[in-house]
Amino acid sequence: MRKIINDPVHGFITVDNPLIYQIISHPYFQRLRRIKQMALAYLVYPGAVHTRLHHSLGAYHLLSLALQELIQKGVDITPEEKEATQLAILLHDIGHGPFSHALELSLLNTHHEELSLQIMQLLNNEFKGALDMTLLIFQKKYKKKFLCELVSSQLDMDRLDYLARDSFFTGVSEGVVGYARIIKMLNVVNNQLVVEEKGIHSIEKFLIARRLMYWQVYLHKTVISSENMLTQILKRAKAIASSKNLFATPALQIFLQSQSISQQDYLETFLKLDDTDIISSIKVWQNHEDFILSNLCKRLVERRLFKTQFIHESEVEKVYEIKKKEILKNAIISESEIDYFLTRASTSNETYNEMNQKILIFTKGQEVKDISTIENSLLVDTVLNPTKKYYICSIEGFS
Repeated sequence: MRKIINDPVHGFITVDNPLIYQIISHPYFQRLRRIKQMALAYLVYPGAVHTRLHHSLGAYHLLSLALQELIQKGVDITPEEKEATQLAILLHDIGHGPFSHALELSLLNTHHEELSLQIMQLLNNEFKGALDMTLLIFQKKYKKKFLCELVSSQLDMDRLDYLARDSFFTGVSEGVVGYARIIKMLNVVNNQLVVEEKGIHSIEKFLIARRLMYWQVYLHKTVISSENMLTQILKRAKAIASSKNLFATPALQIFLQSQSISQQDYLETFLKLDDTDIISSIKVWQNHEDFILSNLCKRLVERRLFKTQFIHESEVEKVYEIKKKEILKNAIISESEIDYFLTRASTSNETYNEMNQKILIFTKGQEVKDISTIENSLLVDTVLNPTKKYYICSIEGFS
């Protein structure tokens, strides 16, 4: 069997493995059609409405090209290992919920990585152990380390796809990456994934693009604002639902009320959640009698968002107190409720961590070196130093 998927970023994606096609067709994977890859970023970049299914298929495609390249270079990869690695990248985001970051902060007690693993274990049981090797690769426990690195590392197919895809759909050209050349430069030395030295500038561009995309897109102040508002909405909804009836879809209702359920039921309920559960509930909550909930929901629906202000660390508390007094003076909320409308926090951008699964360069002298140690590298002054920014999110008025 052979299926062709037309992807706007990579062109035609080929699926020629029956098990992989079964996984793609499975309801757990199809749920990703209903979850946006970039959450609320479409409030800043209107084109950013692509889904996690788009991204998962794109990462699968790039990994397939990388495996093909390595096999052609004589790297020992069996058909079983190829299939298992393809499945690992295909399912790497299966545990994401709607608006993942806000949901995890507000309602869930488990991170999406752990949920991905648990869902993959469910699928493995359903497919009678066909994903045994996939689980080892996903957990970085498989003997061939380079296969694990293709799925999850500082130079994995996940990152290559989401940079290319998010750049395409937002229209932010700074994120464009020469992924085709990077894949052509991949090799394996001593069981580790390496990049041949002539591809070093493509890797530098990849890291710089990632840094720029974080500040310009993922950590854009309006994206931070909208996600902060959604987090506060879900927290308020949970507080109300703990003592009185609150409209919500059946799946969302369980998480709002923190009902005690088994792990199996928890996963099955989670797998019924998608963006529509959250959005439809927020539309109804606009008219709720609770002022805080209705006000926050109306603002998000109408895109009247909090103002995000980046400030120096030393000024955070001073500005916070000023904002707090302004809000309490002109509002009908109490001081104990101020956190719903005023938040101080920080965010950081660590493009490359020398201590975490290094990007290795295979030099012409047959040496393997960390990219940060290469002489004349562009990275030293541009991306090696992590950047941390402090900010305050606040309402500007209750009109």
